[in-house]
Amino acid sequence: MIKTEEKTCLNYVNGRWKSSSNGETKTNLNPADTNDVVGVVQKSTLEDVDEAVAAAKEAKTAWRKLSGDARGKYLYKVANILESRLDEVAETLTREMGKTLPEAKGETARGVAILRYYAGEGLREVGNVIPSTDNQALQYTNRTPLGVVGVITPWNFPVAIPIWKMAPALIYGNTVVIKPATEASVTCAKVIDCFAEAGLPEGVVNMVSGKGSVIGQRIAEHPDVNGITFTGSNQTGRHLGQIALARGAKYQLEMGGKNPVIVADDADLDLAVQATISGGLSSTGQKCTATSRVIVQSAVYDAFKAKLINKIEELNVGNGLSSENWMGPCANESQLEKVLYYIEKGKEEGATLLTGGNRLTDDEHKDGYFVEPTVFENVTNDMAISQEEIFGPVLGLIKVDTFEEAMKLANDTEFGLSAAVFTENIRKMLAFIDDIEAGLVRVNYETAGVELQAPFGGMKNSSSHSREQGRAAIEFFTSIKTVFIK
Repeated sequence: MIKTEEKTCLNYVNGRWKSSSNGETKTNLNPADTNDVVGVVQKSTLEDVDEAVAAAKEAKTAWRKLSGDARGKYLYKVANILESRLDEVAETLTREMGKTLPEAKGETARGVAILRYYAGEGLREVGNVIPSTDNQALQYTNRTPLGVVGVITPWNFPVAIPIWKMAPALIYGNTVVIKPATEASVTCAKVIDCFAEAGLPEGVVNMVSGKGSVIGQRIAEHPDVNGITFTGSNQTGRHLGQIALARGAKYQLEMGGKNPVIVADDADLDLAVQATISGGLSSTGQKCTATSRVIVQSAVYDAFKAKLINKIEELNVGNGLSSENWMGPCANESQLEKVLYYIEKGKEEGATLLTGGNRLTDDEHKDGYFVEPTVFENVTNDMAISQEEIFGPVLGLIKVDTFEEAMKLANDTEFGLSAAVFTENIRKMLAFIDDIEAGLVRVNYETAGVELQAPFGGMKNSSSHSREQGRAAIEFFTSIKTVFIK
């Protein structure tokens, strides 16, 4: 896969590592130190996509006809190989994407767990017996795979997201063509290498790297791709969904968030502060479920704010490979520029900067895309920093008098991915659970993250309203077949 002297990552098509048809490549640099070359990835073409799709199409019948148990054994083997390479993959993830090494190790371990979870799905039920009005007939449902699934993944979770899409696709009998984010293709190639070593049949898993406007577009419009699962921006997701809809392909979109935390007047403030920092600033805020809006009742606002700022100003920002650093860089230059743009936008709109707000450029940070953890107050819900996804370490504090006002503001957004409340009052908990417009609801816990065995997805413009992970994944990756036998 990788030529040691060149650090070149190839595409993986029909069981073989190969260069793109045009021979063009892109160099991926460490966002914490742009002097560090992480690897060289392929800038592939339409022809490369077509070859990968043809391989997946050729392989799909034999793969589907394997028993679920046999497919599961392959996934168990991939999990064991990935676990044996955990440190190597995590270090590459940190160097390529920027998150801290403990976070990268946790993400890779999560990938191992996801593989084992779906390996077990191979021996679970896939249908139901349904009574017939004819007492001499047998009626039941079964599940049939979509066929070839196109997987388009982002750079912020380059191990977990590819695996949580590929593992259920594979266990339910589909073959896969994955296009990872260009910025994270070296890490994804290391994950795909685990599938290659596990000996999956040729064509079952294929990877093609390159520009989304070329590779992702072709996957979405290819007539032999039966389903598309995408995580990324709303703009790109809507575009891909429209393409898939126009030709009748199934699609699944997980997109943006503007996730609120409500801190009620009876909340455990230390717990709320810890969860706000973890949910909003870990991974440099580059999570679709990251906390962005912090809505605090006025009775505890000043105490919460003081605790929050004190904790944030203790955080170390730097290269994620150093154990001294809690937060790494933005993943790339364009993301850094986007974060800095929104910080300036917040100032222009009248929000008050409490801490942070600057790019770090001193000796330790001069060759990376570092920005300080940033907190605004006097934020109103009509500001851009309250309505638009920043995808960076920026928190906006909003003061309210009542819990009912907090709920109204929390729902006042086009997004509905995750939300959290901190309260000891059961009435407020139940009101929040019932009335919040979000797919992931947390009580006394941070907004970010989801357990692998639980369904994940958003409401409103955060999602195409399907769900990923857990048993819910079967709904997207298969179709129901109803059988009647006289």
